[in-house]
Amino acid sequence: MIENGTGFYISFGGQDRGMSMKQALKILWKRTGIIILIIGIMLCSGCAGKNMPEQENSPIKIGVAIYRGDDAFISSLSGHLTSEAKALEVKLGRKVIVNLADAKNNQGSQNDQVDNFINKGYDIICVNMVDRTAAAVIADKTKEAGIPIIFFNREPVEEDMQIWNKEYYVGTDAEEAGILQGELLVSAYERNPQSIDKNRDGKLQYVMLEGEQVHQDALIRTEFSVKSVLQAGIEMDKLGSEMCNWMRSPSYEAMLKWLEEYGDAIEVVVANNDEMALGAVQALREKNMLKNGPIVLGIDGTKDCLESISKGEIYGTVKNDAKRQAEVILTIGGACIEGKNPSDMVPELEGHYVRVPHYKVTLVNANVVLKQE
Repeated sequence: MIENGTGFYISFGGQDRGMSMKQALKILWKRTGIIILIIGIMLCSGCAGKNMPEQENSPIKIGVAIYRGDDAFISSLSGHLTSEAKALEVKLGRKVIVNLADAKNNQGSQNDQVDNFINKGYDIICVNMVDRTAAAVIADKTKEAGIPIIFFNREPVEEDMQIWNKEYYVGTDAEEAGILQGELLVSAYERNPQSIDKNRDGKLQYVMLEGEQVHQDALIRTEFSVKSVLQAGIEMDKLGSEMCNWMRSPSYEAMLKWLEEYGDAIEVVVANNDEMALGAVQALREKNMLKNGPIVLGIDGTKDCLESISKGEIYGTVKNDAKRQAEVILTIGGACIEGKNPSDMVPELEGHYVRVPHYKVTLVNANVVLKQE
């Protein structure tokens, strides 16, 4: 306790009675500062406590950039992504927003769309590349932003899949698709050779409708569909092939041209996907050759193709399971959001890759598969 010069005394607890007024005020301000600091920490803690539930309840934003919205299979997969987002909402207890962006087959536009997702703080980004060789640019951007990236359907080159640890690819095995398509032809031939080899020359004259020149799935499907038939001991004779970019209209035009040139000499139509098979069917219908014309084979198992199989127009297809791929994409995304290991949630995940199995569809099971769409 010290005298303040007026006859009164100020007490500072156990402080030295001989301290000066200056020392006493210094202690007072120090203690006042500590009290203010403690109050500030308590207030900040209170604010943080209020914001945490708000953060937990904020919507999960998933950006999906597709190469072309008018691609039938990609359209189907995109629809399943939107549907499966509802299941993810239930699992995580948070609203899930899926934003689709169509690049219209322009890689520059797709890069801009990914930039937009990053700038808006999306939680997961999924990309169906326009140009599979340009994936490094997108992977680098998502790594810098710390946003997990899931490529799908169009597989980036191997080195671009090694850029960081939250980078994944979901697709299928193109070799498997080609082999199964060839097996469809082999089984049809073995069941009734004369119904396919109409000129009885011991060879199958065929035309090939191909996807894209630079798309690895198109190249591999083309190679292995024919190879699996040859390995079964059936000779094949190619009459023509056309690059139709996965689309129905160019395939229709190509088939009309071949029908004018070869007529009923065409015994088999092999298409890299269902849309091109449907284009061939359209041309055959116009020429009244659906009943006694060539056997037509596709890949993907789209709704239109399944309906065509049910009508006996297309012999068979190889199911590219869009629904399962959508499930896997969002399961990986959900695991990343929860901070879990995606491989614990998706048993098929090997390293950074998931390849969903194909299966064959003919008249026998087309209606069953159609009901699952």
